[in-house]
Amino acid sequence: MAGVERVLVLGCGGSGKSVFARRLGARTGLPVVELDTVFWRPGPVGLSRPEWVARQRELVAGPKWILDGDLGPYDVLEVRLAAADTVVLLNLSPVRCGWRALRRGRERWDFWWWVLTYRWRHLPGVRRVLAASDVDVVELRSPRAVREFLRSV
Repeated sequence: MAGVERVLVLGCGGSGKSVFARRLGARTGLPVVELDTVFWRPGPVGLSRPEWVARQRELVAGPKWILDGDLGPYDVLEVRLAAADTVVLLNLSPVRCGWRALRRGRERWDFWWWVLTYRWRHLPGVRRVLAASDVDVVELRSPRAVREFLRSV
């Protein structure tokens, strides 16, 4: 990943974005920001769209980063994408994502709806936005592909 300094990690809830981002950060030395901790306030209540856009602009102003997060219907991906040089899209099976999310703890109903419908409702839009950008996209579809990618970095 020579020359890679601004990485977005996207994928369905439970796909392993945060673990992947931390491991990638450890291997590359790039600082990692978990977007869930920035977007969600207690309740959980998300930032308003203008607040989220402004906060993302602050985050991408740094010279090097890994931003981990896909906020589904709450997201404004274009802000991060305009500053990124690479996107890693974790596209694991819905069953695996659901199982991982279930193991990690309680979630709101809208989270589960997003996980269940990610592949046919959200992922096509993400793919369209990615295709219209100049960013390099790496799609990983299995835990094995994730391990092999991290080993290659």
